[in-house]
Amino acid sequence: MTLKPHRAAWLATLALFLLTIAILFAMDRPPICTCGEIKLWHGVVESNGNSQHITDWYSPSHFTHGLIMYFFAWLLWIKLGLFGGKPARWALPIAVLVEATWEIVENTPMVIDRYRAVTVSFGYSGDSIINSAADIAWMIIGFMAASRLPTWASVALALFLELLTLWVIRDNLTLNVIMLFWPVEAIRQWQAMG
Repeated sequence: MTLKPHRAAWLATLALFLLTIAILFAMDRPPICTCGEIKLWHGVVESNGNSQHITDWYSPSHFTHGLIMYFFAWLLWIKLGLFGGKPARWALPIAVLVEATWEIVENTPMVIDRYRAVTVSFGYSGDSIINSAADIAWMIIGFMAASRLPTWASVALALFLELLTLWVIRDNLTLNVIMLFWPVEAIRQWQAMG
């Protein structure tokens, strides 16, 4: 049994990807940065260009999403054999569905306002469509990397990316989740010092 997607799973992944982009357009998200530029890399977190370009300091967290989703797919369908392991070959499109759902929810006024209220992202206005699409692509890359790497390497890579972004921008996937769901004022003040 394998988690590597077959042809139909890749087609489902592409369909979900395109559907997500269509939904983001329907939500009236900006296709690119309102500054009118498309940058491969935008490294200034506290700016109106953050989450507007192809990659930024939050791209590693989306790669880590892929590593995590691969782990859960392996745990559920390979290790525990849930549902007879039948969903295993569909793990990638299921992971894309989860990531795409997050990208849509993340760009709703409710979540954008939540980020502004409880994190240091006071001026956060949501993601551009190109950034959301790239975030999904980073998750796919992380998922596929996990399918080829030994477990220890996936864990080491996830820890490295978490520590790197913690050091560089005082934020990472772990702190992002904590601050979104259980805000800690001490963390917010520490992040604001950066």
